[in-house]
This record gives sequence, C-alpha cells and structure tokens, in this order.
Amino acid sequence: MANEPKVALVTGAAQGIGRGIAHYLLEKGWRVALFDIDESAGLQSLEQLPEGRAATFIAGDVSNENDVRHGIERTLDWGGRLDALINNAGLADPHSGPLEDLSLTDWQRRLDVNLTGPFLMAKHAVKALRNAKGTIVNIASTRALQSEPQCESYAASKGGIAALTHALAMSLGPDVRVNSVSPGWIDVRAQQADAPTNLKPLPASAHEQHPAGRVGKPEDVGALVAYLISPEASFVTGQDFVVDGGMSRKMIYE
Repeated sequence: MANEPKVALVTGAAQGIGRGIAHYLLEKGWRVALFDIDESAGLQSLEQLPEGRAATFIAGDVSNENDVRHGIERTLDWGGRLDALINNAGLADPHSGPLEDLSLTDWQRRLDVNLTGPFLMAKHAVKALRNAKGTIVNIASTRALQSEPQCESYAASKGGIAALTHALAMSLGPDVRVNSVSPGWIDVRAQQADAPTNLKPLPASAHEQHPAGRVGKPEDVGALVAYLISPEASFVTGQDFVVDGGMSRKMIYE
C-alpha cells in the first residue's frame, strides 16, 4: 500500500478553484477523483486532461448524505484507498441581497452546501483516511475574516469552515491532519466550463491593488493544497492559510 500512487478526492472539481486543484494534483502524480453536482462540466474537465493522468469523475451533491456515501464508496472502489480529501464544493456567489430579503431557504441552502457538505464528506471519509494516515483540506475564504455588504450567508458558511477545521483537527489527530485554505481573488475564468477561448486580460488596476502585484491563479491554491497533503507538512494541522496576495493585510481608506 505504501508504494501505491496516492488518491485524493476533490469536491466541486468540475470548475473553478476545484478544477484547478484537481489538475494541479494530477500533474504532481496523484490519482484524483473529481466529485461535483455538474456532471457535464465534470466530464468535460476529464476530457481536457493530458493522456496518462489517473482521474475519474463522480456525480453527486455534497449536501446529500446518500450522494456523499456513494461518492466515497466509488472513490475507494476505483482507487483502492483515500489519502486526501479536499472539501472545495460551495455556492460561489457571495452576494445574497439585502438582509431583510434573504429567505431562510436561501440561507439554509448556502450552509447546507458550503458547511454541512464538508462535514458529511469528512464523516464518511474518515475511516479510509485513518487507514491511510491521510489529510483533509477545507477551502474557506478570506470572507471568513472580512466582508462586503450583503454576504451574510456566505461569510457565515466560510467562518464555519474555519472553525470546523480546527475542531476536526483535534478530533481526528494524530491519525488525520486537517487544515484549511482561505483564497482571496483567484482568477478562475479559464477554469469554467463555459470559458471563452479568447479571455480578455484583467485590467492593470486589478493586479496593481494587490501587495503581491497580481491577482491569484488556481495554481496558487493548488500548490498550497499539495504541500498541506504532503509528508513535508506532517507537523501542520488545525491551521487556516490565507492566499490573497496580501489584500487582507492592506489598510484601505477612502
């Protein structure tokens, strides 16, 4: 078992940051199961991989416990093991409108996908992860730390991810390490299923406002995830890592 290629399961892997993470791990030699509710986009993501990449797609909703259970079983049937769970799936648009117009249904759906989903994935993956001395990485957001107006449900769900991360780290250690990554502005336009072939560059001002001098790329998140699930990070658990080009440390006054 120790000499077999390791297996990662990435949720929300059909598009956006999830697709970027999955493709990055595949380039690094991992076998990757892509889990997403969007079957069409997920199969398209598989088709775009270079030959020789060991990947499979599993359709499912992370907020549905039967889908989650089935996804873990399918991953184990395909890969024979599970070494890393990357909880990335989420409803991405943070803006939910004026608080007085935010319905309980919309609030609950956001929490079901963004927060309950990672809980369910961890719950049903933990046995396999313990067997492999594996890892979990939850994708949170800098919106767990700072906000714009009218983002209550998204901010609450991502703040919950940060807390869930350190709670899981305490419960599952030392067998399973658990960390989270909080991305800022990551340009995922090229990772969308409907991405145009002639993407226009972002304006210079988008890059210049970042202390790092540029907007983030999916590979920036993928590289950190790859480190956190590697043996080199064996002393790292219960932490949240901000990947935002320094924006959350920038003092801004109008």
